Amino acid sequence: MSAKAVSEQTGKELLYKHICTAAAVQNRFRFGDCVFPCLLRQRLVVKPDQLIKRRGKLGLVGVNLDLRGVQEWLKPRLLKETMVGKTKGILKNFLIEPFVPHKQDEEFYVCIYAAREGDYVLFHHEGGVDVGDVDSKAQKLLVGVAEQLGEDAVKSRLLANVRPDRKDALASFITGLFHLYEDLYFTYLEINPLVVTQSGVFVLDMAAKIDATADYICKAKWGDLEFPPPFGREAYPEEAYIADLDAKSGASLKLTLLNPQGRIWTMVAGGGASVVYSDTICDLGGVDELANYGEYSGAPSEQQTYDYAKTILSLMTRGKHPEGKVLIIGGSIANFTNVAATFKGIVRAIRDYQGPLKEHEVSIFVRRGGPNYQEGLRVMGEVGKTTGIPIHVFGTETHMTAIVGMALGHRPIPNQPPMAAHTANFLLNSGSSSTPVTSRTSSFSEPKPGSGASPSKTAKPGFPPAKASTLFSKHTKSIVWGMQTRAVQGMLDFDYVCSREEPSVAAMLYPFT
Repeated sequence: MSAKAVSEQTGKELLYKHICTAAAVQNRFRFGDCVFPCLLRQRLVVKPDQLIKRRGKLGLVGVNLDLRGVQEWLKPRLLKETMVGKTKGILKNFLIEPFVPHKQDEEFYVCIYAAREGDYVLFHHEGGVDVGDVDSKAQKLLVGVAEQLGEDAVKSRLLANVRPDRKDALASFITGLFHLYEDLYFTYLEINPLVVTQSGVFVLDMAAKIDATADYICKAKWGDLEFPPPFGREAYPEEAYIADLDAKSGASLKLTLLNPQGRIWTMVAGGGASVVYSDTICDLGGVDELANYGEYSGAPSEQQTYDYAKTILSLMTRGKHPEGKVLIIGGSIANFTNVAATFKGIVRAIRDYQGPLKEHEVSIFVRRGGPNYQEGLRVMGEVGKTTGIPIHVFGTETHMTAIVGMALGHRPIPNQPPMAAHTANFLLNSGSSSTPVTSRTSSFSEPKPGSGASPSKTAKPGFPPAKASTLFSKHTKSIVWGMQTRAVQGMLDFDYVCSREEPSVAAMLYPFT
């Protein structure tokens, strides 16, 4: 699940348009020519709509103002840099709504959020900016995955401390809100305060997150939904470009810019690996220099990897850093991604940007394993030699995150990586003893033509004659760990081409079920 925050305006628009409840929901947005005359006649509330929490306590809400008062309130804030906590950002999006006169005892708190075991509904009979720790004092109701929420359960479990003349409206609204939450694939929906008066229900302040992967289900109801960046971080066209590539591909391509002026850039294969690499960079003191977060996985093609890589190289070569820059091309051991193909796409991008990369003094550190990874590492090493860009290449003999320490100067860079991962290892068995060797020629010498000598008779000193044994035969079957359907299909295709009587895969084992 990919939970992404939406703006307050977007969340309220979805609520006003799709909620089904017997309670009278007031304060709905009005669009069109009537908006400006309405603003002239009403008292108003103005606040920034940029995913900022606790706006009231930060002095970022103007209350009970006329239109001129709103304009005066906006002057020192609109398009001005503002500090929120430790984050600086430009205030540029504001929400203007009608002011709702009400009493303190008419404010309530309601929140719905997703958990593994179902969805929790929280309700507190007191709302507003001083609601405090709602987790500890709110009434909580768990709605299981296959369960439904009814008004009776809401009244009995959540509304015990609510006066009787408000219970029906609140129960109807909370039930309708939960159905909306489920129907539109929200993962988090908080309203504080929710005001209930004799006139109806008013949604004053709202925060929401939506499961972005449900786009194909909810597109008709969502419309063209936008997911704004958090306050203090701008939306970049390169992020939108990668998101578009991701939407058109069966692979996964993700990019988030954290600090475009940063020194440390990553191009990591795998969602889990991207988290590990980012954590390691932060642990080693690179949190302020980490430029981006993202990943490529799911067997992207050479062209897709090229498009992804050139986007990152373009971004990192737009401004110089006094210490130069580093690019970490990392990953664990792939299951089915063709490392050689993806690396060839990255190599093409490096060749295209070799001039800017050298100008900006970029050093590249590579660590990868998986199908055809030796060929991938070879082409990556070759491009370093031909372009003059310092590229340090490591395979599975090196710990996954060791290149982070090298890139950040916390550990030395080996002059030559161990060859264990680049050469085949054979195990020769002789009785109860076994001798590992790195290649056939290191253990045996070829007999001279016509000598009649066998390899075993000309073995080098220290290596006793031995019979080679094999682990596999044409009848061998395998059990595949994990739902590696793509790899298994390739194995079955090979079985068919080889006219094998029985498949070489006996079963796939999925440990989570």
